[in-house]
Amino acid sequence: MIVFFNTLSRKKEIFKPIEEGVVKMYTCGPTVYDFAHIGNFRAYVFEDLLHRFLEYAGYRVIRVMNITDIDDKTIAGAIKENVPLHQYTEKYINAFIQDMECLRLKKATYFPRATQHIKEMVSLIKTLLLKGYAYEKDGSIYFRISSFPSYGKLSHYDFDKIVSARTDSDEYEKEQARDFALWKGTKDEPFFWNTEIGKGRPGWHIECSAMSMKYLGETFDIHTGGVDNIFPHHENEIAQSEAATGKKFVNYWLHCAHLLVNGEKMSKSKGNFYTLRDLLNKGYDPLAIRYLLMSAHYRDPLNFSEKSLKQAENTVKHLHAFYQRVSFALTIKGEPDPVIEKSLQTSSNEFFSALADDLNISAAIASIFKLMRNINESFESGRLTAKNAEKILKFLNRINEVLAIFETSREQLSLDIMQLIRERERARKEKNYQLADRLRKEIADKGIFLEDTPYGTRWIRK
Repeated sequence: MIVFFNTLSRKKEIFKPIEEGVVKMYTCGPTVYDFAHIGNFRAYVFEDLLHRFLEYAGYRVIRVMNITDIDDKTIAGAIKENVPLHQYTEKYINAFIQDMECLRLKKATYFPRATQHIKEMVSLIKTLLLKGYAYEKDGSIYFRISSFPSYGKLSHYDFDKIVSARTDSDEYEKEQARDFALWKGTKDEPFFWNTEIGKGRPGWHIECSAMSMKYLGETFDIHTGGVDNIFPHHENEIAQSEAATGKKFVNYWLHCAHLLVNGEKMSKSKGNFYTLRDLLNKGYDPLAIRYLLMSAHYRDPLNFSEKSLKQAENTVKHLHAFYQRVSFALTIKGEPDPVIEKSLQTSSNEFFSALADDLNISAAIASIFKLMRNINESFESGRLTAKNAEKILKFLNRINEVLAIFETSREQLSLDIMQLIRERERARKEKNYQLADRLRKEIADKGIFLEDTPYGTRWIRK
């Protein structure tokens, strides 16, 4: 049984997809006016973990991640650089895809761009106009919130007391301040479309409704994003989608909490603003970045610091070393140890149960560390055999389909280092311990640590 915390109901609910064995999921993607920052990637890593776990649980996942390539920021950037809009955004779209690959984020089934789905947005707006949920004012079209009585059911705000946190520019006239733009009539902007509903461009919210329903249907299983998307973006998505179709838009809403940097909100003015590329340029391991962004429960705020990132690097190194240690045991003959078999089964059950409980990643990782301790004890006592190791590696490879943090390839050392290792082994056999110690230090200076085990000498990179 899998349960997720549904923002709509504000409680954990048993997950049951609309179509048996298939999950249809929409994740809010980037607005491509700049390089994505680590706050963005906190959400994307959470969504990747969700996607991977659902596949681990046996579901086929059909996932859509939109690309917002038309909005005030992309327009401003293109104007500033005096280039066509698509040329300006293409640079950041390509960079985002490269960053995704760097962090081992799975590709969505569909990556629809807003500029390529104007037809679908216009059709949806026409339906809202026809049904009386939308109105035209000075060339722009707005959603009339007063016409949708259940507005606010996702965010649970008292909308009689507040106005949208992301309002439209004052140049656009509306019946009520909280009404939001579906279509913005052009006012001397260089980028626009001539359509049946007028000359202009889409509002921010309409793209997600139009594209999600095109690829996933009028009702689908899961919609995700950061908590900052709950209002107004996701609230507006619900209103315009359900007003148009008369059907429930999404069954499960999952939102991740904010990322903080050194306990503060990330801000360029505070000097604590990082893109992924900033961290990579500092020499940090992308898998450590992924691990850190994933390590806290998605509904808990994550405090990011370079100290915690260095700790994450050490943890990832320990995980790599453990994988290689188990790989080393593939050459060891003997019958499997039943204690190891039992420990492996326990860890497998605990790993799945933790993630099935609203993606409890902390408990899932704890189950792996407990397994590591048990296996390391078996290794050091000489009880680990190839038959055990094969099953352990199979399990680690399986969970790595979810975590994507193990480095499973075996590095090949240079011939000169391998020669030094062989000379040291020969010195130890001849009981020339002074020479063996000197060679060990020489090898260590090259970044290679040697471990003498009951099965022989193995090496790991520091």
